[in-house]
This record gives sequence, C-alpha cells and structure tokens, in this order.
Amino acid sequence: MTDESPTPSAPEPEIAFPADEEPEWDPVVSIHVNFGVLAARQATPAEIDRLAMSLLDRLERVTIISEVHYEVDRRSEAAVHQIRVEARPTEGDREELQSWLIDQSEQWARTCADSRV
Repeated sequence: MTDESPTPSAPEPEIAFPADEEPEWDPVVSIHVNFGVLAARQATPAEIDRLAMSLLDRLERVTIISEVHYEVDRRSEAAVHQIRVEARPTEGDREELQSWLIDQSEQWARTCADSRV
C-alpha cells in the first residue's frame, strides 16, 4: 500500500497584484527614455547594465525599468519601448539630478542606437 498523502508545496507566487502599496524605496527623480522611438528596438540587458554602471559613478542606488507600453483602440495599436530611470539625489538638488540623468540617458540611448546601425 502506498502513502498518497499530499506533499507540502511552496505557496503560489502572486502573478498580478495591486500597485497601491508603498514602495520600499521612494525615488525623488524619475525620467523616461523613449528608447524604442530612437533605436526601433528594445534595449538589451547588456545595454541596461552599461547605463546602470555609468549612473553609479554619481549615485549610490538607481532603479532601471524596461517597459513596453501598448495603446490600443478599435482602429489602431501602438507599442513603444521605454526605459524608466529612478534615483534619489545623494548631493545637489532634484533639478540638478534630473538634468544630469536626462543628459546621461540621452547619450546612452544615442550610443546604443548608433552601435546597431
């Protein structure tokens, strides 16, 4: 006779969940990079790593999110690949950090796009 008692299993991970919870880390500055518009493709993991390393020269911590935004209606559909960069200033003010992030991210995006031409 075999023991057919259920085997304990790990709880199922949540696949979809509300975003109304407070984030663990609240960035002060968030910018969007329209990477897909410039490069006509998604950024590679290696390219995102290069962006992160260049930003860590000045920042203690940075969050980079790679997103595809879809806008759909009954007559059309559009998708655009964006990179979102979130950071908190370690020195200086918010506007200075925002300007620096925009400059660094634009240079990075243009270098990535040019390298695949």
